[in-house]
Amino acid sequence: MTHANEHAGHGREADRRSLAVALAITASYTVAEVVGGLLTGSLALLADAAHMLSDNLSLGLALFALWLSSRPPTPERSFGYKRAEILAALFNGVTLVAISLWIFYEAYRRLQEPPQVMGGWVAAVAVAGLAVNAAAAWVLMRPGSESLNLQGALRHVLADLLGSFGVLVSGLIILLTGWYPADPLISVLIGLLILASSWRLLRDSVNILLEAAPQGVDPAEIGRRMASTTGVAEVHDLHVWTITSGFPALSAHVLVSAGEDCHAKRRELERLLREEYGISHTTLQVDHAGDHATHGTRFLPLDTKRKPHHNI
Repeated sequence: MTHANEHAGHGREADRRSLAVALAITASYTVAEVVGGLLTGSLALLADAAHMLSDNLSLGLALFALWLSSRPPTPERSFGYKRAEILAALFNGVTLVAISLWIFYEAYRRLQEPPQVMGGWVAAVAVAGLAVNAAAAWVLMRPGSESLNLQGALRHVLADLLGSFGVLVSGLIILLTGWYPADPLISVLIGLLILASSWRLLRDSVNILLEAAPQGVDPAEIGRRMASTTGVAEVHDLHVWTITSGFPALSAHVLVSAGEDCHAKRRELERLLREEYGISHTTLQVDHAGDHATHGTRFLPLDTKRKPHHNI
């Protein structure tokens, strides 16, 4: 096993432990919050409990996806199940949207006829919720993982942390003023928070599934850099995408000048991509110029300050 693989293995194990501990924390509190919401009649508390339940599902799904993605590859699935983590992240983003829509509907219904809410109990349960969510968020932040799967679970917990703060505010307002509409109005704010937290998760997971370039990576800049390497005549058919979080991949057709050693040039480009761009999974077809027709976007040695050529 290489050093990179060992590092990835340790990172995945740290992610697994963090997810398991966070799941135990949030699942224990969800039951208490549901009971508290039913006893007090608080929609804000029930809304927060619904999001806590989604956290439990999110964490459980993330754990399952992490296990599934670690399964070895097969001839039929050359990358194994690594995209399982991205599918889990996408599902978590969709559930965040669904929960926020439910909260908006319930808030609208209750604004028509605000029910009485036991503000003191709501505030007390919310304080406990703040502590629980803070603990779960701290556990998930510790690994410092780039995994979109783990980030999706963390986003659920962070939204819940702020949601618990909103519940506390609504409970205090009701306790001090007796203004019951505060409960559904705070619920709307919680719903908006949940909806906002889903955006980046949905965007990043969909981008990976559509095989877009990794965030912060400019394929054109990479193409120009490869083409500027001594002995390279042209780079075309360049593709840069992400297999799963932290696993970028690249493929390209490289044409080199006559007399150049194709294998040596391929090794040089592989080293360049690994050291300058952190892309170690590469597939480079290297041929001598004139042996093959070119197509797609072309990067030439003199294009370092010009836009790439496009064949029509």
